[in-house]
Amino acid sequence: MELPPRARPTHDAKEFVIAASPPAKRHPYDQWAPDARALDLVGDKWTLLIVRDLVGGPRRFVELQRTLPGISTEQLRSRLNRMVADGLLTRQRYREVPPRVDYELTERAQDLLPVIGALSRWGYQWAWGQPRQDELIDVGAVFRSLPGLAVPRGFTGEAELTVHRRDGQQKRYVISAPDGTMIVQERSHPEADTRIAGNEDAWIAALGVEANTGALEVTGKAKLADALLAALAPVAVRDAAVA
Repeated sequence: MELPPRARPTHDAKEFVIAASPPAKRHPYDQWAPDARALDLVGDKWTLLIVRDLVGGPRRFVELQRTLPGISTEQLRSRLNRMVADGLLTRQRYREVPPRVDYELTERAQDLLPVIGALSRWGYQWAWGQPRQDELIDVGAVFRSLPGLAVPRGFTGEAELTVHRRDGQQKRYVISAPDGTMIVQERSHPEADTRIAGNEDAWIAALGVEANTGALEVTGKAKLADALLAALAPVAVRDAAVA
């Protein structure tokens, strides 16, 4: 179906074709080893978090700024440009006013999702705790690491998760596993099999060390919700890491 005029991409919409081997970095580890070569591409600060925040689909520059506290505009622009050059992202421009540019993961970057899942498991096991005073609370960041984790036992269906944020906004996420892989989409789903909702404090309690889900509201299939919440509990993630 043809896009409307304002949303039609320019001729360089998918401007990058993945090369067989990405170009050498400006500051490589200078070691002929597969892990060093991998870190040449993804070892910089912010790179893996950018991959994590694009698992739900394309995002605009300003949306990435909101999900990545502490990164400057120039630093983000430089990192995105480098990731496009490295074959980790595609950049799509639209003829809109104001200008719109979307960034999306390539297949090369999607293969990093198990790495992000492994980092999440390690973080739950060795670095997890209550939010620090200077940390941004974005419950969605936890959800976006799900594609790298194993599908919970008994999780067959679709779940809509709602976070009532302190700023008055509501963020909704749809979790599913149609092909044996966890998928996260940032949208609503009126026909979801189960719904789990709560404010940020309720989700912090549920995802924290104590895994207290009592303040969350569950509607629909309770067993499906229980399976998902049990899989998100830090102790469950730790156990899966050593199983």
